[in-house]
Amino acid sequence: MSAPGTAVRDRAERARLRRAAREQALPVLGRAPLALRAVGYVLVIGLALLYLLPFILQLVTGFKTDPDAAANPLSLLPTTPTTAAYQRLFGLSEAGDGVPFLRWLGNSTLVAVLVTAGRVFFDSMAGYALARLRFRGRSVLFGFVLAVMAVPGVALLIPKFLVLNTFGIFDTYTGMILPLMVDAAGIFIMRQFFESVPREVEEAARVDGAGVFRIFWSIVLPMARPALITLTILSFQGSWNEFTHFLVATQSGQYETLTTGLARFVSGGLGGGTQYPLKLAAALLSTLPVAALFFCFQRYFVSGANSGAVKE
Repeated sequence: MSAPGTAVRDRAERARLRRAAREQALPVLGRAPLALRAVGYVLVIGLALLYLLPFILQLVTGFKTDPDAAANPLSLLPTTPTTAAYQRLFGLSEAGDGVPFLRWLGNSTLVAVLVTAGRVFFDSMAGYALARLRFRGRSVLFGFVLAVMAVPGVALLIPKFLVLNTFGIFDTYTGMILPLMVDAAGIFIMRQFFESVPREVEEAARVDGAGVFRIFWSIVLPMARPALITLTILSFQGSWNEFTHFLVATQSGQYETLTTGLARFVSGGLGGGTQYPLKLAAALLSTLPVAALFFCFQRYFVSGANSGAVKE
């Protein structure tokens, strides 16, 4: 009975601190002169519009023609609106000059979903083992995890290629997915969160006869929902935007993802000319899944980051 009571008291205390912070901030804002507040709002709105301007230009340019985009790159209104760029992306162009965007999208979706599922499962288990299990060399192993986070990714490109080639999984989906299914940063996030879970919860379950995996899977893991959502967002975003690993892990066009396909497209590998509308339309569509995922779960993302940083 003590563990649920402790959790309730912790949640009540955090809610009280948030209310106190809001109560302290409101009088300060209320005492500000009206003119000063108006200037502040105008400044904030101006900065927001300045931040959104590249995305608005990206959206508008996708409906321009190539000459219009080259002649008026900063115009917010297309001279002659057209959906030719999107027709080429989705293979609806009558000219037969389509771009394999759907294949890129399918490969990116497959890789991102499998990598995200693997990272959530394996990183959470590794984080729980480093936080709760007592075994010889645990501190050294956690030090290795931190050391991996400090190694620049570019330093691992050649070793990655050699390992993939040696095991015969170069230029395969296995080579694209398997090396990304465990992430040092994800292990660190989950380990820090599990350290904040009250030990009384696990002790009560252990008294009832639950084993280590049962405690982890049925009791502790459901409590880690904010951290799991944080890890899910970061893993999906990281695997969706991954470029260097796919660059050294594949060479065939059938394994191209959005990042490698767009890179070849931008470098002129799929036709001449600027093709600004087509490039920006493809870039816009490739950012929508990650943006939608983040905006849907941003509340859990923030709470998960905060809870992992607090040590009771």
